[in-house]
This record gives sequence, C-alpha cells and structure tokens, in this order.
Amino acid sequence: MSSTPLADLSAAGVSIWLDDLSRQRIESGNLAELIEQKHVVGVTSNPSIFQAALADADHYAEQLDDLARRGASVEDSVREITTDDVRHACDIFRNVYNETAGKDGRVSLEVDPRSAHDTEKTVAEALDLWKTVDRPNLMIKIPATPEGLPAITRVLAEGVSVNVTLIFSVDRYRAVMDAFLAGIEQARSNGHDLSVMGSVASFFVSRVDSEVDKRLEAIGTDAALALRGTAAVANARLAYAAWQDTFSTERWATLKGAGAQIQRPLWASTGVKNKAYPDTMYVTELAAPDTVNTMPEATLDAFADHGELHGDAVSGTGDAAAEVFAALSDVGIDVDDVYQVLEDEGVDKFDKAWGELLETISEQLTRRSPEQS
Repeated sequence: MSSTPLADLSAAGVSIWLDDLSRQRIESGNLAELIEQKHVVGVTSNPSIFQAALADADHYAEQLDDLARRGASVEDSVREITTDDVRHACDIFRNVYNETAGKDGRVSLEVDPRSAHDTEKTVAEALDLWKTVDRPNLMIKIPATPEGLPAITRVLAEGVSVNVTLIFSVDRYRAVMDAFLAGIEQARSNGHDLSVMGSVASFFVSRVDSEVDKRLEAIGTDAALALRGTAAVANARLAYAAWQDTFSTERWATLKGAGAQIQRPLWASTGVKNKAYPDTMYVTELAAPDTVNTMPEATLDAFADHGELHGDAVSGTGDAAAEVFAALSDVGIDVDDVYQVLEDEGVDKFDKAWGELLETISEQLTRRSPEQS
C-alpha cells in the first residue's frame, strides 16, 4: 500500500484528531469515514464548535421539537444536545479506543466556560458531565487558568480522563503537568485503574503567532519584522522540551510502573491564520513522537493533499527555540503579556460562543413551543 502524508504522520507517532464535531458529521457517516480514510483517531469540541453546529438547526430539529414539547430549559437543552453528540461520537470512536488500549479514540467535551475562574463549579460540572455521557473514551476539557489547575487535579483524582485546554505559556504548561501528576497520584491512592485514564494537554499554537506578529508589525523594525511567524513553533518546541523533562523523572516512572498513561502534548489551534505562511506549517514543524495534533478539517485536507514530513521536527530543538524568544525580547516583545492576553481572549471567546449557543437554543425552543403553535 502506498504511503500518504496522513499515514506517514500517523506512523511518525502523531495522533491525528479532528477539531470539529456536529450531528451532521455523526449522522452522515462523515466521522466514521475520517477514521477509515484519513487516519483520524480522536475528536475535540469546544463552545465555539457547538455554537457553529447548532446554527444549522435542521439536524437538531427532531430533538429541539421534543425539548420544546417537554418544556425543557435552555440550559438543560444545551446540556442534552451537546452530551448526546459527544456520546454518539464516543461510540463511533470506541473501536479505535479499544484497539489502542485507550491511548486514542477519545472525544473531548468542555465544561461551561463561564466557570473558567471557579474551581468548585468546574469540578462539579466535570464530574456531572462524566456521569452524563457515561463513556470510557470521554475526556473532560478543563481550562488551564489558575483556578482550573486545582480542578484538574481533583477531577483526575476521581478517575476522570481530562483534556487540559487553553495553555499558552511553557510556565503554565509545567504547572499543568504538575497538576496532572498530582491527580494521578491521588487517583492511585483512591483505588482507580490508572491504565484506563487518559489525558492530553492542549497547547495552543497559531494564536501565538497572530498576537506576536501583530506586535512585531507595530514595532516595525527590520529585526522585528524578520521574526514574524517564528514564535508559535518555537513556543511549542519549548513546551515539548519541558514535557520530555517532566516525564523522565522518577515521579513519573513510579506512576508509569503503576499502569498510568502518559499525558501527551496536544497541538491545538493548528489552522494557519496568516495566508502568507504554508497552510500545513503547524503540522509539519511540530511533528514529533507521542504528540496529538487536533486539526480543523481544512488543515486535515491540506496535509492530506500536500503535507510534508521531515522526520522528528521537535526533539532537540529547545536551544534554538530559546534563541527565538531571546530575539523577541530584544526587539521589545513582552511575552508574558502575550500569554495573559491570549488566555483572557481564549476564555472570553468561549464564553461569548456559549452565550450565543444559549441564545440560539432559546430562539429555537421559543419557535417550537406549544404556545406558538
């Protein structure tokens, strides 16, 4: 069988996940086709993805009619619709989950973004979502805000698989990995089977270039402009180096010996936003063993069509990546401010999408309510 770019990427140790989910994909068989034809072994969702999916109400008409007849609240309706989609996606990926011993075949569902700065609400909702979906290949997405870090530990301690999201800085990523290790240690103490627990840490990529490039262009010097398009890949490569450090410790070796699965870095936001850059750069330049790349379909199709691999593009690049950040600092980029802006914007974006989702469902329920007929 001739190799393909996606087959080669998978063989290089990169798990290909789709960054999109909708009922249309589920019911049309598209999701199953992507597994069979494009080496997709997982799927991620977020409030923006669900808001886009629900904007096309046709595929949800029957369920919306039923919810309206029952007089379901908007909040309960959103919960029922999204958990149904995720549950069905979990079933589609169940064979992948079984064949990979739980490494892949995962489907991610995010907690309400309005709870991003509330540890207790995040924990309560994460546990509730886990019970509601009731599938072993589910991952609950928890944002890596300061308030999210203890929630990550506490949710893992209950035996729940976690996808940590909205990570932008290497310092925060180190805190995420520490929260993961603490959670797995507590899960072991609580008697949970570590071998069935999965976790990924979603490190965002393209948004870093978007924010840094904007600042470089505002500075406008030749030295600054020459650094455009370098920050995101360098940032992710530094994160991978930190991951290698963390998971080569005795602390991790003890947990691995107890059956724990490693928490893999997941490259998120890998759709290239600047058309001046190659549309597959965040796949090619971040290919490395034991990573996940969750791609929007346009990026998946682009890599399938003309993607190139140059071996492991990440291992051993930490020093060169650090030099990029030294140069960014030299021209006046405040990277800590970049990370904070991106985290704030990420939470706000999902919060806004959640609000729009609630508004969309409210309108649909009102239109379908018995009082309107």
